[in-house]
Amino acid sequence: MADHLIHADELPVWVPGETVVESRGLGWKGVAQRSFLYNGQDVLIPPMDDFLVVQYRQGQTPMDREFDGRWTRTQCGPGDFSLLSRAMQSQWNWTEGLHVAHVYLSNDLMARVARDICDGEVAVICLHDVLQGNDPVISHVADQLTQEAAQNGEAGPLYAEALSIQLAVHLLRNYASITQKSGKTKHAFSESEMRRLDECIRAELATGLTLERLAESLGIGVWALNLRLRQTVGKSTYAYVQEKRVSQASDLLCKSDLPIKAVATACGFSDQAHMTRMLRKALDTTPAQLRKSRS
Repeated sequence: MADHLIHADELPVWVPGETVVESRGLGWKGVAQRSFLYNGQDVLIPPMDDFLVVQYRQGQTPMDREFDGRWTRTQCGPGDFSLLSRAMQSQWNWTEGLHVAHVYLSNDLMARVARDICDGEVAVICLHDVLQGNDPVISHVADQLTQEAAQNGEAGPLYAEALSIQLAVHLLRNYASITQKSGKTKHAFSESEMRRLDECIRAELATGLTLERLAESLGIGVWALNLRLRQTVGKSTYAYVQEKRVSQASDLLCKSDLPIKAVATACGFSDQAHMTRMLRKALDTTPAQLRKSRS
């Protein structure tokens, strides 16, 4: 392990390319996305501060990589992915042009999710040496994060956080070396715990609510929150929060005189158009129709 770890923002210094999409400035926590157009090149990448997933979107190329003292040679193209563990130096060589999407997961996020999965402290997390893999879960999450970044974070930071946790869980369970300790039995939430959760959602819905903050309100981790909430109400944390968001918006539209735009802000939607899409999807109606339905 190296003492100095480069940040994801520094990567273009070592791997020059054209940035076509990025999540910088969208308020995401623990996860970042950036897409590049690369020419063929031979590059040495210093140890990074994040875990990296590379998704190959366009272009086919022979790919060579040195990782942890061992060289691997393969062919990479659309639908494939590569993994690079945190704090590991690597050297890459490819000859053809590529369009790739990078997803960076922070050490804090990975460690937090690993602690939840293992129900205790874990040793250093190391992703497997995967240069060419194919996995529908990784492809789906990378696609969703790339689309979200391209649309300037339309669905909000909470959506990106939920996707990042899904990806972290999948990587830790299938592509990582960690010591998993026997976990405690997880159980559904009590009525008082659900009241506390709902109070936290109501209090912070309009002020950048995060899954981490919800978990902290109950003194548990994000993964445990998601697991126990599914056992209690049959929904993921993200879906449950969105349900509460839609419900509050519906109440405000029917029972208050707040302008529709102000209702969207009060309920934590990115904008009025986002609220309209969510209401149409959940209730098959629009904000204007709900307002007109007031008695």
